[in-house]
Amino acid sequence: MDVLSDVVAVTRRGRPRSAHVRWHAPWGQEFASVPGSAGFQVILQGSCWLLAPDAEPVQLGTGDVVFLPHGRGHTLADSPEPPVTAPACGPDELPLSETRDSDTHVSDSVDRSGDGGPVTVVLCGAYQLDPARTHPLLLTLPDLIHLPAQEGRHPELSSAVSLLAAELENPRLGTDAAVPVLLDALLLYILRIWFDEVSSQVNPTGWAAALNDPPVTAALHAIHRDPAQPWTVAKLAAESGLSRAPFARRFALLIGQPPVGYLTWWRMTVAARLLRTSDAPLRSIAAQVGYTSEFAFANAFKRTHGMAPGMYRRKT
Repeated sequence: MDVLSDVVAVTRRGRPRSAHVRWHAPWGQEFASVPGSAGFQVILQGSCWLLAPDAEPVQLGTGDVVFLPHGRGHTLADSPEPPVTAPACGPDELPLSETRDSDTHVSDSVDRSGDGGPVTVVLCGAYQLDPARTHPLLLTLPDLIHLPAQEGRHPELSSAVSLLAAELENPRLGTDAAVPVLLDALLLYILRIWFDEVSSQVNPTGWAAALNDPPVTAALHAIHRDPAQPWTVAKLAAESGLSRAPFARRFALLIGQPPVGYLTWWRMTVAARLLRTSDAPLRSIAAQVGYTSEFAFANAFKRTHGMAPGMYRRKT
């Protein structure tokens, strides 16, 4: 599995949620600030404004995609000075139909009638992330990513949006299975486009540079592909095609921590997910993340998470 796919798979928790909402002007909807979540808004028809604290209003048009990777609070409205017509909602309280079970649904299509003014159709969605294990790649993202619609650009993103909108507007057999997959694809396309655009700038830094640096990327792929391997700096350097010292410097410069530090962090992140999502015995999980001793694994896990693996499993 490549690094970006792996990051999304491991750090996302639960099922993503979405709503296909039709608003009639005048309207305004506040979205609460929720740390540990990531939200998106896609304008399918019409136009609106995105308003966020301490930021200039952003006008959005048909086809625009907005991604808020840190759960920043914001408002969507038909004008830059909106009448907010609904209370603030969080990821578990998207403007969905009141007839759906809020604990089980992942999608809905809603008509929010106003005074019969111009119509704006928005695809709203949210992903729940693990705030304790947010990947450093995601931490480097800005509060708001705006991908304006441009004809001929980002065809894969446009296709994912179209498929998702069709499933939400006209649910059919299989929609409940299709929507979460399409939401994950949408998230990956947004992140891919962002990192491609940032890496194309002059002298990119951090993860944008790391994901386009062949030696560092080779080492990252090795770690993510097989965290159980007994990796050393020398072995990872060999994967990268560099000698040990230049590789270690390059990795630390771009990733922000030494190779072995990142390896341990990733192993513990994978272990935490396995503890949450499986009934595998501790010795099996220890082996899957590179520990031959259950005792050594438990000590490493406790240093990272502040509690023993068994207690972590019971609490989560």
